[in-house]
Amino acid sequence: MLFTSFEFFVLVLLTFCVYYLPGLRTFQVPLLIVASFLFYAWSSPALLLLLIASILLNVLTSFKVARSDTKRSRLTWAFSGVAVNLLVLGLFKYSGLFTGFFVNLFGLTPTPEDRLIHLLLTLPLPVGISFYTFQGISLVVDVLRQQDSELKNKQLQEKYYVQIAPLQYLLNTSFFLAFFPQLVAGPIVKANDFFPQIAPKFYNQIAWNIVFRSLVTGYFLKMVVADNLKDYTFWITYPYYQSLGTVTNLSLLFGYSMQIFADFAGYSLIAIGIAAAFGYTLPENFSFPYISRSIAEFWRRWHISLSTWLKSYLYIPLGGNRKSNLRTYINLIIVMVLGGLWHGAAWSYAVWGLFHGVGLAIERFLGLGGKPKNSADNPRPAWQQFILDAIQVLTVFSFVSLGWLLFKLPRFDQAVDFVVTLFENTNVGLQLIYIIPVLIFSLPVLLYHLPHFPGVSQYFSGTVAATKNRFWTLTTDLGFGLMLVLLLLNAGSSTAFIYFQF
Repeated sequence: MLFTSFEFFVLVLLTFCVYYLPGLRTFQVPLLIVASFLFYAWSSPALLLLLIASILLNVLTSFKVARSDTKRSRLTWAFSGVAVNLLVLGLFKYSGLFTGFFVNLFGLTPTPEDRLIHLLLTLPLPVGISFYTFQGISLVVDVLRQQDSELKNKQLQEKYYVQIAPLQYLLNTSFFLAFFPQLVAGPIVKANDFFPQIAPKFYNQIAWNIVFRSLVTGYFLKMVVADNLKDYTFWITYPYYQSLGTVTNLSLLFGYSMQIFADFAGYSLIAIGIAAAFGYTLPENFSFPYISRSIAEFWRRWHISLSTWLKSYLYIPLGGNRKSNLRTYINLIIVMVLGGLWHGAAWSYAVWGLFHGVGLAIERFLGLGGKPKNSADNPRPAWQQFILDAIQVLTVFSFVSLGWLLFKLPRFDQAVDFVVTLFENTNVGLQLIYIIPVLIFSLPVLLYHLPHFPGVSQYFSGTVAATKNRFWTLTTDLGFGLMLVLLLLNAGSSTAFIYFQF
C-alpha cells in the first residue's frame, strides 16, 4: 500500500477517526496494530506471516533476556534472537545473491529436480524486512545491555521490559515493530525511545504544526519533486545514456541525486507526520545532507537512523576508533560494505558501501571529516570561508552523486559503462529537453537546503532575529501555500518509494 494511494488515505482517516474516540482509548495500541497488519498485508497477505513470526521471535527472546536471572542465560537468549533475525534476513534477502554466485562460480546448471536451488533463487523479498529486522535486533541487544549495566534510567527500563505483564509486553513489542508509518522504510526506531511513548493519547495533545509541516513537505518532495524527476532520470538507465552527451548525462545524474533525496526524505517526513497525528514521535532521518562538507558529515545527516544503528550495533562492537588507526580504517570499511549490502542484494551495493568506506577511511587518514568548527573560532574572513565551504560541499556532493549511480544502475558493468560514456560523448550536443526540466524540479531541493548552507544559515538566522520572525514567517507560510498548490496541480505519476526495495 503506497503512501500516495487512495487506499492509504482511507486507512489513515478511518483509523484516526476511531483512534481518538473516548470509549476506545484503552484499545488504541491494538487498533494501530490491526491497521499496521492491514497496511502490510494489502499487497502480499502471505508475507504478513513472516512479519508476525519476526514479532513473536523478538517478543520471546527479548522477554527472556529481560526476565533471566543469570548472565549466561541472558546471553544465550540474546545471541539466539540476533542469530535467528540475521538468518531470516539472510534467507529472504540474500539467498538468491549467494546461490547465484556459487552456481556461476562452479558452473552449475540447475535441473528441475534441484528444487532447493530454485527455491533459494526465487524467494520473495518481503517489503521492509531490513527495517523491522534491524529494529528487532536493537530491541534484543538493548534489553541485554540494560540488564547487564548500571544505567541512570534503569528503573525506567525495568518498567517497560521487566515488570510489565507478558500480554502487555506482547502488544507493546508488536506495536513497536509493526507501527505502519515507519514499518517498510523507517526511520529505524530504538525501543528505548519508543516504548516510553506508549500511553493513552488525546486529541487535544496533537502537535498539529508538526503534522501539517511534515506531511505537506513530505508529500511535496515525493509527489512533485521525486515523481516528476523520475520521468527524466529514467534516461540514464541502460542503454539510453549511451546516446546522450556528457553534460546531459551529468545533469541527469544530478537530477537522480535530487530525486533519491526527495523520495526518501519525503517518505520519512510523511512517516513522522502521520506518527505525530497518532501522538508518537519518530526520530529525524535527514538533516540537509547535501550541504555536508565531508563524507563523515554526510553520514551524520543522511539516513540518520541507519547511521546511528550501524554505529551502535556494528561499528562500536567491532572496536570503533578505540584501537589502532589501521583497525579504525578497517572497521569503517567493514561497516560501510555491510551497510551497502543492507541496501540491496546485489554486489553493486557492496561496491557502493566499499566506495563510501574507503572515502571515510581516506578522509580520516588525512585528518578531515571532523565536526565543523564554530564560526567564532574561525580565523578566516567570512568570504574566504564561504568559498572554502562551497568547494567542500561541491566535492562531497559530487562524490555522493557518483555513488548513487550504483543505485540507478545496479549492474556494476553498466555503472562502469556510464562513466566511460561520460568521457566518450563529450562532443555530443546538449539535450535541453532533459536538462531544463531536471533543473526546474531540482530547484525545490536546492532551496530546501539553502537556508542551512554554512554562512547563509547565519545570514538567515540574523534576518529572522532582526525582523522578529515576521519576514521569515510570511515567507514560510507562502512556501507551504505554494507547495499545496503544486501538489494539486503538478504532482507526477505515483510510484513506489525507492527505499521500499530495501
